[in-house]
Amino acid sequence: MTTSTNGPVTGAPVTVRVPAKVNVQLAVGAARADGFHDLANVFLAVGLYDEVTATPADTLRITAEGHDVDQIPLDRTNLAARAAELLAARHGIEPNVHLHITKDIPVAGGMAGGSADAAGALLACDTLWSTGASRDELLDICAELGSDVPFSLVGGAALGRGRGELLTPLTVGGTFHWVFAVADGGLSTPAVYREFDRLTEGTDVPEPEAAPELLAALESGDATALAAALSNDLQAAALSLRPDLTATLAAGTAAGALAALVSGSGPTTAFLVKDAEAAESVARALLTSGTCRAVRVADSPAPGATPLR
Repeated sequence: MTTSTNGPVTGAPVTVRVPAKVNVQLAVGAARADGFHDLANVFLAVGLYDEVTATPADTLRITAEGHDVDQIPLDRTNLAARAAELLAARHGIEPNVHLHITKDIPVAGGMAGGSADAAGALLACDTLWSTGASRDELLDICAELGSDVPFSLVGGAALGRGRGELLTPLTVGGTFHWVFAVADGGLSTPAVYREFDRLTEGTDVPEPEAAPELLAALESGDATALAAALSNDLQAAALSLRPDLTATLAAGTAAGALAALVSGSGPTTAFLVKDAEAAESVARALLTSGTCRAVRVADSPAPGATPLR
């Protein structure tokens, strides 16, 4: 561990852009003794971004602007604040930083918005404080923060094992086009996992494995093949808690989406489409269907956490 003074750290503000994600496969194993589940989680970063700006300050402070910021904590329970604290503790400095989050990723929507902010804050603070942390150290802190945080740092496409934090990069052979339907309200990820456990109680839950046909579809860039291979083992649990999402999935499919699924633990729903023109058509149909609050169009893959200035 390196050490530094405990006084305020000075430097020019640093802004990091960090992407949302969609799980093109989320295979979930039975609950482990620690309460977590083993996963085969195929992440794909998509071009919806939050930005986190780190500025020197006399104490740790969080502010935010953008979509649904009234739904995120602005105290030290925010994962971005936890990221700053963990990095500072490892390097013997005080976490004196103002973190300003500009939200564009749906909040509590199954697209890893909170995890993205944590990864963005970690990289921004590392740059601001010149800690010299290695990539492995940053990824280790990410894993301590949460299962999705390491992928938010890395971006692109990856297979996540363990809780999702053990990443293997994947090759993507083209651009995939998506429409995301934002639902009213959120869904608690722990609640969705509890519902998964309830629905699968007494059944033989198989060991999670990445589907070879899905990995091949990603590598080839074939949207039709990827559509046929999309899967989410949490979808039944999410729909059990939010049955209204069934109408959203049906509306997008009827509008011409190649495939539809709940994004992660939901309640955002994801629609894979053929091209940019189809994305605009499906987005319009979803908006007029009255089954969602808002729609977003994005491409994938997208880069991971990236300093902008």
